[in-house]
Amino acid sequence: MKITIGSDHGGYELKLQIIEHLKERGIEINDAGCDSPASCDYPVYAKKVAAAIQNKEADLGILICGTGIGMSMAANKEEGIRAALCHDVFSAEATRSHNNANILCMGARVIGPGLAEMIVDTFIDTPFSNDERHIRRLSLFS
Repeated sequence: MKITIGSDHGGYELKLQIIEHLKERGIEINDAGCDSPASCDYPVYAKKVAAAIQNKEADLGILICGTGIGMSMAANKEEGIRAALCHDVFSAEATRSHNNANILCMGARVIGPGLAEMIVDTFIDTPFSNDERHIRRLSLFS
């Protein structure tokens, strides 16, 4: 599995912690930036992570900003992207199982690193259910 991860300045520190966590799991990581806690524009990084999914350079994406809201809004503007803002484990599981989300968005100012790691693990480890009703609903997205 390969994951592309990106953040803005508000999510920079949590992004570094999540990268280390994923490396410990043996998951291949592509860091799409940002590269410091200096102020930057989150849509730039949302587009980079979305492009990695669109170009099949990554299986899943993770985006982190202060609240996760801006990243999810920016990523969902991109074709074929189903970015889900998750601040709890149940939502991470449900969005993969029901919505086949391909990008996880989180807010570093909303959750701590321990919970973030649990959310990431759940998002990565939960498969799409392939239930007919979920497939039908996804077909209505386009």
